[in-house]
Amino acid sequence: MSWALFIDESGQDQRQSPYEVLAGVAIEDRQIWPLIRQLSDAQEHFFGLRLYEAYGQEAKAKELLPRKTFRLAAQLDPIEAGLRTTLAKEILLDGTAVTKQRLTALAQAKIAYCEFALELARRHGAQAFATMAPQEAMRPPNDDAMRKDYAFLFERFYYFLNSSPGDPMGYLIFDELDKAKSHVLLGQVSSYFIKTRNGRVRSRLIIPEPFFVHSDLTTLIQLTDIVAYVISWGLRLKGMNAPNRADLLPLVNRVKRLRFSRETEGGEKIWGFKHILDLRPTGLKPA
Repeated sequence: MSWALFIDESGQDQRQSPYEVLAGVAIEDRQIWPLIRQLSDAQEHFFGLRLYEAYGQEAKAKELLPRKTFRLAAQLDPIEAGLRTTLAKEILLDGTAVTKQRLTALAQAKIAYCEFALELARRHGAQAFATMAPQEAMRPPNDDAMRKDYAFLFERFYYFLNSSPGDPMGYLIFDELDKAKSHVLLGQVSSYFIKTRNGRVRSRLIIPEPFFVHSDLTTLIQLTDIVAYVISWGLRLKGMNAPNRADLLPLVNRVKRLRFSRETEGGEKIWGFKHILDLRPTGLKPA
């Protein structure tokens, strides 16, 4: 048995997002294909077609869940599911076929799909991990060292694997960046697992060399993108003072149900989500 950690980001452009989020969703190997199939079927159910067919690329969470979606969804009463799917498909296939009812149906379908996708992940035993950093957080001065948010994500994934029966192995799956950035990240991750004490310990259960995939062709990277977006805009832990969006609360509650947690023998609670104020590795901080 093994677990794949699908990793994606939200707010890394440092523009409008209140927090920069690095999120990971872990799925047991035997659950990956059934979950992918059911997510694909769910898109057919809610939209009448796969979202990739409609957009020609990954349907990012920022396109599915902006404030505008919730505003449009609320302009009419809930539309019956069968009719909603028909209307959503019509406007996805023909963007010029704009009516109030079609716009409302598509918006309601987007919200319903995201809620259902997170519920499907829970049913398949998914575990979520994330770090949230304010946009003004200090960053490493160069590409030599891996950022602290990645180290935390690997630490908590290791804790999860180490507390699971049989000490299963884990592997990392990243959304592919451009080749140059992917090579930089690959070097940072490799250096962490080979050259640092914590990394060497965690390489006992986490395969140090990650895989890179195209997010627009990888359903579970898209799912992780939804988790990252909801956390950035909606979830708040102690010390996180940026305003959050009330319209995302139902989705926030679903994300919280995926959050990894465990209790140590000493009674300490370990959580899979963490608010980080400084992204520099410990060794780079001033004394």
